[in-house]
Order: sequence, then C-alpha cells, then structure tokens
Amino acid sequence: MIYPTRRAVILMAAGAPVALTAGVLLPVGWLAGPVWVAGLALLVALDAMAGGSRTGLELEAPEPPRAAVGRPGLAAFAIRFASKGRSPRVVEAALSGAARLGLEDRPRRVRMRDRAADLGFPFTPDRRGDAGLDELWVRWSGPMGLAWKQKRFHLGVSTPVTTDLQWVRDQAVRLFARDALFGAKTQLDIGEGAEFQALREYQAGMDRRAIDWKQSARHAALLAKEFRTERNHNVIMALDCGRAACEPVGGMPRVDRFIHAGLLLSYACLRSGDRAGLFAFDSHPRLSTGAVGGLNAFRILQQLAGRIDYSTHETNYTLALATLSGELQRRSLVVVFTDFTDPTAAELMLESLGRLLKRHLVLFVVLRDEELESLTGSEPERPEDVSRAVVAGTLLRERDTVIARLRRMGAHIVDAPAAQVGPEVVDAYLDLKRRNLL
Repeated sequence: MIYPTRRAVILMAAGAPVALTAGVLLPVGWLAGPVWVAGLALLVALDAMAGGSRTGLELEAPEPPRAAVGRPGLAAFAIRFASKGRSPRVVEAALSGAARLGLEDRPRRVRMRDRAADLGFPFTPDRRGDAGLDELWVRWSGPMGLAWKQKRFHLGVSTPVTTDLQWVRDQAVRLFARDALFGAKTQLDIGEGAEFQALREYQAGMDRRAIDWKQSARHAALLAKEFRTERNHNVIMALDCGRAACEPVGGMPRVDRFIHAGLLLSYACLRSGDRAGLFAFDSHPRLSTGAVGGLNAFRILQQLAGRIDYSTHETNYTLALATLSGELQRRSLVVVFTDFTDPTAAELMLESLGRLLKRHLVLFVVLRDEELESLTGSEPERPEDVSRAVVAGTLLRERDTVIARLRRMGAHIVDAPAAQVGPEVVDAYLDLKRRNLL
C-alpha cells in the first residue's frame, strides 16, 4: 500500500492559495491548480518508486514468545529487504494481538543495518488463557519523505499466557539459598520440632527443659532429648477464584497472585517433607487435588493450577468450605486465599470458617488494598475526592473488623502487599512449624 505522507499533504495545502490566486489574476491561471496537483502527484510517485520495494521486504519465520501473566515479555521479529533495489534507512512497525497480552500501542521505529532490522515489541500479559499475535505492519518513506509504503504480514502465531513459574522458581531459590551451593541432600532439621529423635549428652547452651532426668539417673550422666521437625503434614491451599478475586491488583488479577503464592507454598511444603494440595472454588468447587507428597508432585500441581479459570460467579463459602472439610480425613493446615468486598459475604465466610477451625488449623491470606489506602491517604483537591476517601475509609474499617474477628476465632492471618504475598505466606508456614502448631 502506498499513500502520501504528512509532508506531501502540507505541500498540497500550501500550494492551494497560490493556485487560487493565479486562477483569478492570470488569463490561463485556471491551469495552475491542475498543474500543481499533477506535479505533486508525480513527485509522490517518483518518491515511492525510489524507496524500497514492497515485494522485496521479507519476514523471517517468527518464534512464539513465552508469555506469563504479570511478567514482561518481548515479541521479536526480523525483517530483511532483498539484495536488489534500494533499502530505506528507517522503518516503522506495529503489531496487533490479543488484548490479554498487553501489547504497547505505540509503533516501533528502528534503523536498518545491512538491509535488515530486528523489531521488538514489549508486552505484559494481564490475564491467563489462549492468546496470539495476529498481524505485523511495516512502513517506510521514500528519500524525499513524500510517500509512505506499507506491507502487512499475517502472523497467526499462538502465544498462550500461562502461570508465571519463573517467579515461583526465583522466589524458591531465594528462600532456600542455604542449600543451593550443596545440591539436594537429606536434612533432619534437628532441634526445630517436637518429634523425639535421640538422646545426647547435655552441653552448655542447650534447653534445660530437654533434660531427661530418668535416663540421666540410669546412665549416671546428664542426658538431653534431641528433637526433629515433624513431617508428612497435610497443607491444603484453598484458592478463591470468584468474581471479586478476578479483579486486578497491582496490574495482575488477584487469583493469579493467589496461584503464584500457592505454588510457592506448595514447593516449600513438599521440600520440607509435608504433603500439599490445591482446592479452587467460586460458586462451586472447581478443582480438588487432595494432598500429594514428594517433589515430583510439584509438576502435577503446576499443571492443575494452570486450569484454574477466571469466573464471573459470586463465591459460595458455605458450599466450598463444607466440601473441603468433608474431603479432609485428618487434621490439616488449610491456607485460604480470598478477598471479601461486602459485609454479607464476610459474615457467610466467618460462619463457614468457624466450623472449619474446630478441627483444622486455618491460615487466612488477604491482599492489602493499596488503591483504597492511597485514596484515604491522598490530599483531597475536589469534593469528589472527599467522598472517595470517606467510602475507602469505611471499606478499610470493615475489612479490619473482619480480620480482627478472624484472629479472635483462632485463625492466623497474613495481610501483605500483593507483590510480597508469596514470601509472607511461606514465612507464616515456617513459623507455624517452629511453634509446633501443625
């Protein structure tokens, strides 16, 4: 496709008054307008012919970029002009694709080198699911800058947006860097639990409450008990994927934040010898894996977590938590990832959690609403800002009231910013193990 540039349009508009004046004052001035238009059209055509050939522009076969929700990516393409003919110095390119990929709208402008150029389009996906790259537009101008030449490439490249497992790996390496230099090895974590391991001679600095006086009298030596961390606990991640959990926070849906934190906690549980499982729910239970053990089980949890879809249904806490309680055959740590937006839903959630707390240990995880906090903390400039601050403050107070009631009921709370929820949940899990509450 060939069309005039802005420079050609400006020249056409600038010559119009001159042609009009000549047509009024000169006897044959009526020819000035057609001659001006024809001359400018000829220049545009010559400029287009002098530019690079559209048929000579080739696109190398693109590789599908890796797309993970919330992680910046780059869609790369390589173009080349044929050896015959003239090549432009600068080209502009634009890319179209699925809305969930989060492609930047502005075109990319790159300089040609050796008749070739590499095009890169940054993107940051905001939702998981099937996506693709549709079309690539490349355009360039002639030597005089009067004509644009454009070529469109139909791509049809499939780019599914998956869970950001790289974030989980990075956080896992950071949390377990103690073992990174030595590789996998057996570790008993002596002294961090309440399960009896062995007797050893008492030494200065040991806890005096660990002294076994009966065995010390029998062996005529002061002996102390040595403990190790308990293993094989059940840890179930209950993920709310209802309508409220699908709203974004920090540029990513809450449910994706929950999945990342749940996978990171699953890795920590499996690594420490416990058993982990996923349970997703909205109006009905959508996924239940049960408790699985061994590091090989982490791959299964990764695959099943990718099937958790976005939902438009309201969360039914009564049905979901009752179903989960019926599936658990032994005392477990239930980590509930959810968010509540109204007092009615909060009351139903508290009633259901109260029944769950009678038998199981519950860790309740909520994301700190930074948007509401910014509304209450910003200085008002208009009357509407005051109204927003009052409403935001009311919502935050209701949220704090629900969290305080959960603490009084016996639930443990993790209230963390969205970017730090994964490490905070793992720290809370390790703290519960150290306190022998599992």
